[in-house]
Amino acid sequence: MIRISSQQIFSGGINRLQELNTSLNNTQQQISTGQRVNKPSDDPVAAARILKLDQELSRVETYQRNVDLADNRLKQEENALSSSIDVIQRIRELTVQAGNGSLSANDRRSISSELEERLGQLANIANTRDASGEYIFSGFQGSVKAFEQDPSGSWIYQGDEGQRVLEIDDGVTVPISDNGKDIFVRVPAAITGEHSTVSTPGASISGVKLVNEADLAAAYSGSFPDDITVEVIDLGGGNPPELRAFDSQGIALPVDPVVYESGEPFTVAGVEATITDAVPGAGDVFTLKINEKQSVFGTIENLISGLNNIDKSSPDGQAQYDDLIANSLINLDNAQESIILKQTELGGRMNAVESTKSFLEDSSVYSNEIRSQLQDVDYAEAISTLSFQSFVLQAAQQSFAQVSQLSLFDRL
Repeated sequence: MIRISSQQIFSGGINRLQELNTSLNNTQQQISTGQRVNKPSDDPVAAARILKLDQELSRVETYQRNVDLADNRLKQEENALSSSIDVIQRIRELTVQAGNGSLSANDRRSISSELEERLGQLANIANTRDASGEYIFSGFQGSVKAFEQDPSGSWIYQGDEGQRVLEIDDGVTVPISDNGKDIFVRVPAAITGEHSTVSTPGASISGVKLVNEADLAAAYSGSFPDDITVEVIDLGGGNPPELRAFDSQGIALPVDPVVYESGEPFTVAGVEATITDAVPGAGDVFTLKINEKQSVFGTIENLISGLNNIDKSSPDGQAQYDDLIANSLINLDNAQESIILKQTELGGRMNAVESTKSFLEDSSVYSNEIRSQLQDVDYAEAISTLSFQSFVLQAAQQSFAQVSQLSLFDRL
């Protein structure tokens, strides 16, 4: 025989009402938050998967911010390089104009004045800063101005040779900066000649230019081109003087023509030059500078100085001026080519950033869809469940109210 006390009836009824009320509250919370899982106990398996998806989405968001930063930095650098090419192109046009033999000294000074303005404009571009105020061409030293003028007025690079990189996905990094030294300073210079050992006053070398790049490459047979030394040799015995040429290792290079004639051009390793007024056997040594580098700023500064100071009234002055114009044009073309190569490299980086950006967006969409399936509530189902739970709770409350009024004393 089982005995049921009034206390048991009340306890059981209250517990049942609390359970129904808890279920009702949970359903109401799901509807109000729009989430099916509000705490791990709602669905432990789904809660664990949602936690992993949240971590994945957080990772993707971090990389998306990095992608946006990389994209902005690369676009800013690309715009700066495009602007610098425009400035150099205008300087090149002025250089061609300066080569016109009919220009007066005032005309040359006028061109020189505009060149000074363009030089300052190019320096401002090279000192471009990003949104945070850092100089984009200073390497790791973003707070240091990339180019500053020294006491002589020459523009000198102040940064380092660092290159910043940014991780835009797991194991995927992309360079987001380039130092100004590689872009604006280490520019291949025109091949020039100099009188390295002066024994004969008035002896000079001029008209130095590359006429056959293949011959230059072949002359060094795999080694990197370096300076070429040229001497005028007196063979004696009534034989005409000859030219001798050697590379930096002392290896002889063929000269054509080998016989020396003052003022007549000759070629060695694909480079043409002209030696004038050298005395055979006197010990004059000339050097062809093959692998020189020159800052684009130095090229423009030398051009400005030459326009203002070279006296064209003498044959030597005219030859010096002509060499200045020719070499400046070569150096400016090399500077443009250097920048265009960097732009091509930037294009590859920007494509990589764009591809990663699309991948991260797709990953975010997919993760959000899976998370939504696990987390988001089905409102139609939830509202239907809420109505049913409200009905059950109301019925239980009414039933408990009636049962709670029963007593064994009513049967006496």
